[in-house]
Amino acid sequence: MKKNIAIIMGGYSSEYQISLKSGNVVYETLDASKYNAYRIHIFKNKWVYVDANDKEFPIDKNDFSATVNNSKITFDCVFNAIHGSPGEDGFMQGYFELLNIPHTSCNMYQASLTFNKRDCLSVLKPYGIKTAESYYLNLGDTVDKDAIINKVGLPCFVKANKAGSSFGVTKVHKKEDLQNAIDVAFKEDDEIIIESFLDGTEVSVGVITYKSKTKVLPITEIVSENDFFDYEAKYLGKSQEITPARLTKDQENKVNILAKQVYNVLKMTGFSRSEYIFKDGEPHLLEVNTVPGLTRESILPQQAAAAGLTLSELFDSAIDEALK
Repeated sequence: MKKNIAIIMGGYSSEYQISLKSGNVVYETLDASKYNAYRIHIFKNKWVYVDANDKEFPIDKNDFSATVNNSKITFDCVFNAIHGSPGEDGFMQGYFELLNIPHTSCNMYQASLTFNKRDCLSVLKPYGIKTAESYYLNLGDTVDKDAIINKVGLPCFVKANKAGSSFGVTKVHKKEDLQNAIDVAFKEDDEIIIESFLDGTEVSVGVITYKSKTKVLPITEIVSENDFFDYEAKYLGKSQEITPARLTKDQENKVNILAKQVYNVLKMTGFSRSEYIFKDGEPHLLEVNTVPGLTRESILPQQAAAAGLTLSELFDSAIDEALK
């Protein structure tokens, strides 16, 4: 008997359009002989099931069901394709865990922790995981530009603490540009993190649970045409993403071991993608994403292909793991 799979997409953040693309790729890819796939749009003003004709049916939030032609539809598993809030920060995970509905992403605590860049890096530091020098600011704090520059130097990165897809991120070269970058970051979040610039090779590493084992996918090297790997570079073709990355065997081994360690220390499940920059031959962790992009252009699907996995196999595995 075919399983009913709800593919949740959209969300409440600036990343909703990318999430809709990811969700539709999952919808188009899932094996129709095994699954009945349902597109579920999650927005602040509505949660709806969208049928093949784009007709919308409200979701009953009491049990996460939809009623179509007087027939109630419930779901065996939820495939989470929401980047940002509420799909990547723990809210949807907590909701589905309360309803006892299996879902493909990590658990609530892991989602909440990794979505908060500052907290995630703080938890990992005692394990010897190297990171950039950082300075924290909350909305309303006094901005001491000299103290910031003394701590992190120039150039530096100003980032929204809880945002993805490079929204709210600015590379700052001059002291006089610092305040504008802070203002940009505060438009995305009320907490920001300012980090020293690490000059080196940037790589992205997909780590997933595949057939009940932690699997590190082939590494992707990021070569941005822009000043850094920003939104344009990620989604508008302004970068080269080279898989497998052009690393020495030593670099490859180091980042593979580190990415697996991060995944296991955090007790992750499902898909993840973590970003690193090599400085003095050592990988430094930038961040961990728990609902990575699944569009045709996204990094994780590229890495899966390099590992010999089709998208169908990748998504199948995620559902199998969730149903266990």
